[in-house]
This record gives sequence, C-alpha cells and structure tokens, in this order.
Amino acid sequence: MILGAAALATAWALGAIRLWRTTVPSDLALPRLDPHRLFTDAELDRAASYEAFLRIDALLASLAAVAATCLFAIRGARFTRESAAGRIGTGMLLGMLGLAFIWLAEFPFGIAALWWERKHDVSSLGYVEWIVNDFLSAGGQFLFISLALLIVMALAGLWRRAWWIATVPALLAVALLFAFAQPYLLPDLHPLRDPALAADARQLAAEEGVADTPVRVQDTHNLGGSPNAEAAGIDGSRRVIVWDTLLRRFPPAQVRVVLAHEFGHLGHDHVLKELAWTGLLAIPIAIVVALATRRRGGLYEPTAVPLALFVVVALLWATSPVQNAYSRRLESEADWSALQATHDPAAATGLFRRFTRIALAEPTSPGWATLLLENHPAIMQRIEMADAWRRLHRAAP
Repeated sequence: MILGAAALATAWALGAIRLWRTTVPSDLALPRLDPHRLFTDAELDRAASYEAFLRIDALLASLAAVAATCLFAIRGARFTRESAAGRIGTGMLLGMLGLAFIWLAEFPFGIAALWWERKHDVSSLGYVEWIVNDFLSAGGQFLFISLALLIVMALAGLWRRAWWIATVPALLAVALLFAFAQPYLLPDLHPLRDPALAADARQLAAEEGVADTPVRVQDTHNLGGSPNAEAAGIDGSRRVIVWDTLLRRFPPAQVRVVLAHEFGHLGHDHVLKELAWTGLLAIPIAIVVALATRRRGGLYEPTAVPLALFVVVALLWATSPVQNAYSRRLESEADWSALQATHDPAAATGLFRRFTRIALAEPTSPGWATLLLENHPAIMQRIEMADAWRRLHRAAP
C-alpha cells in the first residue's frame, strides 16, 4: 500500500515537472519597462478602474458558488426522498440541481459584469441576449456534469472505494471527446476572406509545425465583448478561431501576431497539455472526494453527491492559483512562439497596447488578482517579452 502510494506520488511529480516545461528560454530576463512610457495617465487610470470592479465581481462570484454548494451539501440530501429515478438517476438529478444552485449564485455577478462592460462601451450585448447565451452555456455544463456523474456512480457500483482510480482516466476520455468536437459546435464560422491574410496564415501555420490547420472567422460583432481568438480542437479537428471584431479593429500586422500565437498553442499541443494538467489535479481531488464522502456511503450513494459537489468546487477554487500559473506559462510559450514565427516584436507590442485601449485591459495586475484570477500574463509582461526578444536578436550575430 505504502509502495503503491509512493509510486503514484513519484509518477505524479514527474508528470507535473514534464508538463511545466516550456520552450521559452529558461534564462530569459524580461526588462522592467515603465507603463507610463507606453500609456497615458488617463489610459492607465481608466483601465485600473475598469478592471478593479470586474476582479472584485469575479472573486465574489466564485465565493458565492462555493457558498451555494456548501449550503447544498448541508440540505441537498433531503431531495433524494422525492426521487424515484434509481440510484444513478437520483445522483445525476442531484448533480444538475447543484449546478443550478451555482448558476443562480453566480447570475447576479454576471449581470453586474455586463452592466459594467456596457457602461464602459466594452460590450454592446443586451441583457436578454446575455441571459440566453449564459443559459445555453450552462446547458453544456449540465450535460458534462450528468455524464460525469453517470460514469462515476457506475464505477462506484463496481469498486465501492477504489472508484477514483478508474474515474480520472474515464473523465479525461470524455474531456478529450468534448475537446475534439468543440470546433464543430461553434456557430457562425466562415473562412478568411482576405487573400493576403489567408496566405500569411498558411505560412505561419507551416512555420509552427501545424501546416494545413484551417483558420475560421466567427461573427461575434452582434454579441459585443472584446476582440478575441482561440485555438480549438485536437488532431484532425484543430482550428484557429478568430472573431470578426479582431479583424475589423486591428491592423493586419497585429492580426498576424494573434494568428501566430494561436498556431503556437496548437504547435505545442497546449489543448492536450491543459487536459493532462487538469487530469493531474483531478487525482488528488478525487482522492479527497472519496475520503470526504466515505461516511455517506461514497459516491455509490446519491446522498453523497451534494457533498462531493461542494468538495470539488471548493478544491477547484483552492487550486485555481496552480491552474492559473500553468495557463500563464502556456500563454507565454505561445507569445514566444509567435515572436519566433513573425519576427515582429513591434507588432506584438502594438497589439498589446491596443488591447489596453480597446478592451481596457490593465497593463499590470495586483498580486492577489494574478494569483486567483489571471490565466494570461499581464499586458506589461507580454510587452516586456517582445522587448526581450528584440534585444536578444539584436545582440545575436
């Protein structure tokens, strides 16, 4: 038993160390640049005020979710007396009910964030549209939670106490399926219509080792929100998704940097690495859930589902600094990959400065916000990386 635990801990640590490595030079020293040399005082003050409200709002939303699941853990078991859906069916119903509690707890904070974004002209999305979109997004979460509980409770029926050993790989397989299918589920997609930009995209994809990866444009101008892009899919479903608002509001050189950044995500298998990192964190979380629910019969019993949901939500919040730190490392690697592909630190700097002006992204973040909320490097850190790349290649023979 002790040897098995030691072997598992060793394998876990080796996996974490391997995933933590990136291709950013380990000795890269970022220069300390003064934000006041890149932004006006008015821009800095406006971005700081805007972000401060959203950070507090996001923190309160996450705490409200933890509090809601805590209350559900105390009171939720009584709902099993009103269910005739069987053991697994009752557990799934309790899981969906718990997720509904979370949605309701976070709802007012989502409305407050939208109000703030509209007030600052960052978003033009209407309240009714936001509610519909948020509800549909919650529907996807309901589907995943239901499927996860179906798998977990079925495995608990086979292995009462050791269910967590098989659960983590089973849930990772489901997550892989969702990651593969995601690009096909996004609406309003069409190819790049600018021939020059499409040619640049093909060149960048080839340089970053993901040749023939398609770029699709998503029409989001009616949804409000800041310009954005993402890398989605795995293996044959890989896509780079660019919002049309990005193409409309940013010059071609800066769009090239964004494309190179997203190709960098795909070229370094960041979608798979994030899933693997989540799987590593899921192992200790599953062990804690198994121990916490043992007195209620474990996850074999539906009465343990509310407590399990609370433990998972609380631990996900507690481990968010680790998740955020890992996400920032991957984003930094994608930034470095974009610089290596485009050789254009000036465009990268212009891109990040423009994000502050358009999306009111604060160039620097308070330490607590970086720890708990930020899954991307601060704007100034990204500008400093571009400057470090420029200095490194200027000094190279």
